[in-house]
Amino acid sequence: MTADHVVLPGQTISSDILPIPSNPSVPLKLGPGLRHTLPSTITTTLAGSLCIDHKKNAIWVENYNGRYTPTPHDLVIATVHHSSTDYHHCSLTPHTPLAQLPHLAFENATKKTRPQLAPRSLVYAKVVAASRHLDPEIACCNASTGKADGMGELKGGMVFDVSLGMARRLLLLPGRQKEDGGLVVLDELAEKLAFEIAVGRNGRLWVKASTVRETIAVGKAVQETDKRALDLEEQRKLVRKLVLQI
Repeated sequence: MTADHVVLPGQTISSDILPIPSNPSVPLKLGPGLRHTLPSTITTTLAGSLCIDHKKNAIWVENYNGRYTPTPHDLVIATVHHSSTDYHHCSLTPHTPLAQLPHLAFENATKKTRPQLAPRSLVYAKVVAASRHLDPEIACCNASTGKADGMGELKGGMVFDVSLGMARRLLLLPGRQKEDGGLVVLDELAEKLAFEIAVGRNGRLWVKASTVRETIAVGKAVQETDKRALDLEEQRKLVRKLVLQI
């Protein structure tokens, strides 16, 4: 993955910098911050770094300080606000409309077996629909297979706020976090502590460890790495310091 170009809203993306897929049949995937205008014009809608993933034939704009905009296929951590006859209405961020989570959008859910989610419950979900004119819709199962794929209610643990850029770095595959994301903080923590995490593209990180102190240590390590833009060695030093304080 590369992020060599800084762009401003309204710029046209030259075809020269578009990713070249190893398999020509793989379609180009446009992520947040880009708009396609027929027949072949791609323009930016956000200011930030233009990121290109040649392996996935994907391109997007990384806006580190902007507000989250719901985008289809994004994994998010949502808080249940209230429920109606057919939906749980969930908050993704304080400034976005409440997202609709159908009661049956869970693995093997029926009217009798569907999860009973109280207000303030947390769910790990995927955005399945989003537009300017409609409330976002999310689901806790894969639409193709009906399987949860790790999504569903998040029980216990704590939620920490991170930047949108950090959220995307955390969502990289573990083998690519160091190379493409400049991150070793989770690997270093995992050598010393047992914990679970869920990362939302909406800038939220859920952590559950054996104790509250360990949970806070994991969340704080990621937040400090994010806020202070720590390099690899600084991340290792931070983890050693925090573990000693537990």
